[in-house]
Amino acid sequence: MNIGQVAKQVGFSAKMIRHYESIGLLPEIGRTDAGYRIYTAQHIQTLLFITHAKSLRFSSEQIKGLLALWQNKDRQSAQVKTLALAHIEQLNQQIIQLKNMVSVLEQVTSCCQGNEQAPCPILDNLEQGLGADHK
Repeated sequence: MNIGQVAKQVGFSAKMIRHYESIGLLPEIGRTDAGYRIYTAQHIQTLLFITHAKSLRFSSEQIKGLLALWQNKDRQSAQVKTLALAHIEQLNQQIIQLKNMVSVLEQVTSCCQGNEQAPCPILDNLEQGLGADHK
């Protein structure tokens, strides 16, 4: 299959597929004599794996590790579980940070009149850096 057909099948752009190849998520793709990439069913399966991992917010580096384990039939499931548990911890930390950001925004928006006047506590707080520690 060519890159356009693969892009249509997996649901993202040819540019993204080339990006995944350039950062090592996809193995080197065979080419025709004219230089066009030739994709196989295994490439599509790998791209779908990447899509599923991305939907769970795994980073590209984490996906590289998961792909290596997925392709290694001698792996131990404990290795996969360790990666997944570490990712759960990262997600829980992000949830805490997001909840803190929501709390800060709720606090400052409750102080805003939201009327035709120029003064705005939301902008004032942003200027002063309120919430800057919740990156």
